[in-house]
Amino acid sequence: MYIKELTELNGVSGNEDEVREYIKLHIKEFADEINVDSMGNVIAFKKGKNSKYKVMLSAHMDEVGFMVTGFGENGVLKFATVGGIDERILPGKRVLVGDKNIPGVIGSKPIHMQERDERSINIKQKKMYIDIGTDKKDESEKLVSLGDYVSFYSPFTEFGEGLVKAKALDDRVGCAILLEALKERYEFDLYACFTVQEEVGLRGSQVAAFTVNPDLALVVEGTTCSDVPGVDKYEYSTIHGDGAALTIMDRTSYPNKNLVNYIYELAKKNQIPVQFKQTTSGGNDAGKIQLSQAGVVTASISVPCRYIHSPVSVMSKKDFESCKNIVMAVLSDLGRNQDLISSFAVK
Repeated sequence: MYIKELTELNGVSGNEDEVREYIKLHIKEFADEINVDSMGNVIAFKKGKNSKYKVMLSAHMDEVGFMVTGFGENGVLKFATVGGIDERILPGKRVLVGDKNIPGVIGSKPIHMQERDERSINIKQKKMYIDIGTDKKDESEKLVSLGDYVSFYSPFTEFGEGLVKAKALDDRVGCAILLEALKERYEFDLYACFTVQEEVGLRGSQVAAFTVNPDLALVVEGTTCSDVPGVDKYEYSTIHGDGAALTIMDRTSYPNKNLVNYIYELAKKNQIPVQFKQTTSGGNDAGKIQLSQAGVVTASISVPCRYIHSPVSVMSKKDFESCKNIVMAVLSDLGRNQDLISSFAVK
């Protein structure tokens, strides 16, 4: 399933090297051509039996994390977040610092040292630090450099009834599905794009989409799942175990309704569990792909993930299989009916 190995690689936005090398290694026997652009995107091309159309699959390699921004006199590291992270989850989390994966812990002023009014408010990230076990600034400077990336440390774990806990499920789930998709041959030209820097502004996808200029694009993602205690059912974005989620609208894109409805009906026809994402928050690479060149017909198919952008994101393996099966069903059906690819566009 690739998920274990992919999620245990470190690839904070702008530092996707480990993930990129893993992907290049695992696609070389399936792709007809592999290109890495100046941004670091991996674009794997698979020649179709008929090259009338170009279909793009997109999944981002990067994950949220941190960057070292300074040193305290007692050896602790100052840091900034890379990507959107809820600062309330940070104290006590284990991390790996720099290329040497130096172990560290995110710390803050202990509660027994806080004033009464401090205890009633959330600690701000700027008041936190990373403790790597040194007690002098110069000792830390020998081990760590300014600008070093910092990743959550969170080994892949299977638990419960078919659940998985890991960091970076957003979007290593998509990367794993693209790896599976490349094993097949299609009627059309396929471009599997493993993009960079999604978490800091969808940057890689903008470049990749401009290069490929596809007729149709599918973004394969990990998305929010809020079916947890304290949230009313009508507020759920997605539900664990109900299948892959199709986006209707979010803050970055407005997926093509004809394509979204087609995907939904095809999933139902093939008895693949599917649901609609019922919130419009967030966004993904579709936002930049949709606007590339003269515009691209785009849709997003996502795996629901609880506690996203944290070291303990949780997914259902059923939802992962649903997402993979929907992607493969769409690619297969479009191959049998190639002119469908041009039919979704507004006329």
